[in-house]
Amino acid sequence: MNKNILAGEVQEYINNHLTGDVFTIAMAKSPFPEVSSKELANQIAAKQKSAKKLPHWYHRELIYYPALLSIEQCSSESTAAYKSGLAIGETLIDLTGGFGVDSLFFARKLNQVTHCEINPELSEIAAYNAQVFQQQNMSFLALDGIAYLRETAVFFDTIYIDPARRSSTGKVFMLKDCTPNVVEHLDLLLSKSKRIIIKTAPLLDFSAGLKELKNVSEIHVISVKNECKELLWIVENEPSARVKIVCTTLNEQEKNFSFFKGEEDTDAEIQDLDLQQYLYEPDTALLKGGAFNLIASRYGLQKLHAQTQLYTSSEVIENFPGRRFKINGLRSTADLKKEKDLRGNVIARNYRDKAEQLVKKYKIKPDQQRFLIFTQSKKQGYLIIDAHIEQHY
Repeated sequence: MNKNILAGEVQEYINNHLTGDVFTIAMAKSPFPEVSSKELANQIAAKQKSAKKLPHWYHRELIYYPALLSIEQCSSESTAAYKSGLAIGETLIDLTGGFGVDSLFFARKLNQVTHCEINPELSEIAAYNAQVFQQQNMSFLALDGIAYLRETAVFFDTIYIDPARRSSTGKVFMLKDCTPNVVEHLDLLLSKSKRIIIKTAPLLDFSAGLKELKNVSEIHVISVKNECKELLWIVENEPSARVKIVCTTLNEQEKNFSFFKGEEDTDAEIQDLDLQQYLYEPDTALLKGGAFNLIASRYGLQKLHAQTQLYTSSEVIENFPGRRFKINGLRSTADLKKEKDLRGNVIARNYRDKAEQLVKKYKIKPDQQRFLIFTQSKKQGYLIIDAHIEQHY
């Protein structure tokens, strides 16, 4: 950690070049003898990356940023705030602390938080930034969290761990392929806490995770702006009779859709109904949850087709966790070919062509409010729905 970066003139330079090209800055000669051009470029790039992801860090003076990869991999403020509500008790240990975003939000809810980070420089940076935020109830250990847990006699109410994937090849992975290996150390974690919160990438399959873990009580699926960000696995000291699935969207307002594992297998009758006045597209968190039929029954909607995760109703359903469209009417392929200045955002669900193919085929230009939804229903077959959006994710 080069503390010369915190000098007033260096900070002023960083703030004055936030719209600059970091590659050019990295290649140019540094105006400061004790701060390299590479260090300047990294501070600028990391702060740029934090503008939307970590606004409190971005707007706080004298924040020291780590390598850009740490910013890219850390939690956003919105997901960190959500996680803080899942911790129990008064004490928590973050075994994979990193830049310290999650730890800081946990510290705002609990009495004492211990941040473990095997990278000494990253640990030092996290500790320094905690002082900038005047967060006094945090301790920082520059060591292997699992090794520390094995040696300490301290019992923590909650353990938080964010294991990193060792391999980025392929879309299927298992917890045992991550570092630290949570599966291998699960008994140790359970002996040291009442509750374990495990963060994983959304690619991890529910069934695969449940086979590897024990005592799972809840799985939280978190999305932001229709992008599934992470899964949170809640493991308790005692076995749970049922596993609760919580699908959460974190946008302007938080929305939740929860059910117990097994309820998603509920059958739903796909009726031979005409398309009604409103169309609903679930958020990606709900789609990851897999409760496609349960969505219909909970909200009083009709599913268009067994393989189409789109729903329709004659009445407005407020605060649906997803997008709501008001249908203007149906279009034919002949209609699209005749329209000279065809505009609309294209959605293709369970249709014979992909969205990009349809855009090219019909020369469709983008539009903010109008949507052309290519799909199919049980009764009417393939449909082209002309609609405008009323509720965003």
